Amino acid sequence: MRIVHPLLKSAFEKRAKQLDYTIAHAVDIQERVFKNLVHKARYTEWGKTFDYRSIDTLSSFQSRVPVSTYEQLFPFIHRVMKGEKNILWPSAVRWFAKSSGTTNGRSKFIPLTPEALHECHFAGGKDLIALYMRQAP
Repeated sequence: MRIVHPLLKSAFEKRAKQLDYTIAHAVDIQERVFKNLVHKARYTEWGKTFDYRSIDTLSSFQSRVPVSTYEQLFPFIHRVMKGEKNILWPSAVRWFAKSSGTTNGRSKFIPLTPEALHECHFAGGKDLIALYMRQAP
């Protein structure tokens, strides 16, 4: 028999309700996140290269910013690895995730910022627990 502390249960129930809202308003939320990301990156070197300041729609982003391979991005990533700031993202890059090297057999280094850890990785774990607790109360 599992016993979950009431505060923990309450926090995860709250998150599950937030996920319900996100699902119900997915398109609007995705558009808001997209605009926020473009806005935050507008003064980075990458953002200046593709004039993020004037991007206000998904179609303008798609027409202006090319799909890029890791090899095309690596010169920018390498500069970040050497300590340059504001290249791909305005926040400090404190860590680099290392991939398993699936496409060309070599590992890839993926810049990680504190907000990426909190808003993606940690949040994903919390979401998983919230959804699990809903399915198996």
